[in-house]
Amino acid sequence: MEGAIGVNQLTAFKAQNLSSNARLALICFVSASVGLPIAWISLAKVLIIFVGLGSLAVGLFYGRADTGPSRIQSTKWILVALLAFAASLVWTSVDAEIALLSLVKHSKLIVIPLLVLLISTEREARAAILAFVAAQSFVLISSLLLAIGMPLPWVTDPIGKYVVFSSYLDQSIMLSTAAAVIWHLRTEKLWPTWLAAVLSLGCLADALVLLDGRTGYAVAITMVSLAAMWAMPKRLGLLAGVVTPIILMGGLLWGSSNIQQRISLIVKESKGFSQQVETATSSGWRLNAWQRSAQAIGESPWQGYGVGSWALTVKRLQGDDAVQVFGEGNASNPHQEYLLWGVELGVLGLLLFGTILLSLAAEGRRFKPPIRKALWSVIVALAVACLFNSALYDDLIGDFFCVALGILLALGHRNADNHAKAGSSW
Repeated sequence: MEGAIGVNQLTAFKAQNLSSNARLALICFVSASVGLPIAWISLAKVLIIFVGLGSLAVGLFYGRADTGPSRIQSTKWILVALLAFAASLVWTSVDAEIALLSLVKHSKLIVIPLLVLLISTEREARAAILAFVAAQSFVLISSLLLAIGMPLPWVTDPIGKYVVFSSYLDQSIMLSTAAAVIWHLRTEKLWPTWLAAVLSLGCLADALVLLDGRTGYAVAITMVSLAAMWAMPKRLGLLAGVVTPIILMGGLLWGSSNIQQRISLIVKESKGFSQQVETATSSGWRLNAWQRSAQAIGESPWQGYGVGSWALTVKRLQGDDAVQVFGEGNASNPHQEYLLWGVELGVLGLLLFGTILLSLAAEGRRFKPPIRKALWSVIVALAVACLFNSALYDDLIGDFFCVALGILLALGHRNADNHAKAGSSW
């Protein structure tokens, strides 16, 4: 009888260990996927949602669900936002196919609490961070190799110079954000301090020197400014945060002809739009899209036009040249996340999006400083990127931010749990 019990216990232990290893492999795969081609990201997203929701359902059924996501204040606001988007299917102005596609794109937000659910220990959270940084480092090294003229077999259809798997816009934003994560976690014994400096500088150099993403410039400068502000004594921190971007921008404009050209192009295109509503240029198209979006929010400020309705709504407002400006389909977006939520859900959408960002930031207040700074850097990078692009709505870049936020939240909470246990045992 005792032998049978021993065999059963050993079998249960092996099964539990296998399950733990499979879960860790999935977590690391999801964390690394945002540095891989979009097909891998899509597969990772399907797996994390399927396994995460399955684990939550089983836990609730047996009364032993993990409390990780429920204690994260942002979870309830993410769920409220997704329920609001789902409810707007009732009054949306577009057909069901476009509306459901848009709902699915918004629903990637659920990845954030699901990662916190699946990452059950600090060791797993640290492994996820390592996988995330390793994948971003691979993108950086590949981009630098392309810059010196080395052909790479895994870069088969680049969208722009020195771009590995995405676009110059996405890559510049992601590497700038990854630079902040790598730098602020340098004291967490995940990687040597010298390596953190090399990788952070490399990511920033790639975004500012090699790539043409203007939003990437803004994110990179913001990340450096935050780091400078936090590195200074409190009384000088705000001054450093204000002075640093001015010095950086001046230095970049003086030393980089590429950045000079890109900034001059913004000024020229914006001036062209103000003079004759020129929408053929990148800046002109954005300004026109933002103007039409604001007009749409003014028309329906309380409930919006429903999920997926942006393109159809602004085309109506644009008038006769709507197809020429916005294209044939109805699945586009305004390249501005705040306005997208405003058109689809009205003022409620704007408030929900702002509340999600603030609630994510509030989570970091109880984390140790390096993790808190890394989390807040990602949130600020997302907030800046959303000013000029639909950074959460778009695939790949949106997935990147959701994964980064999820694993940093998990690291912060699991680290706090360990310290709480250590304190109570002492």
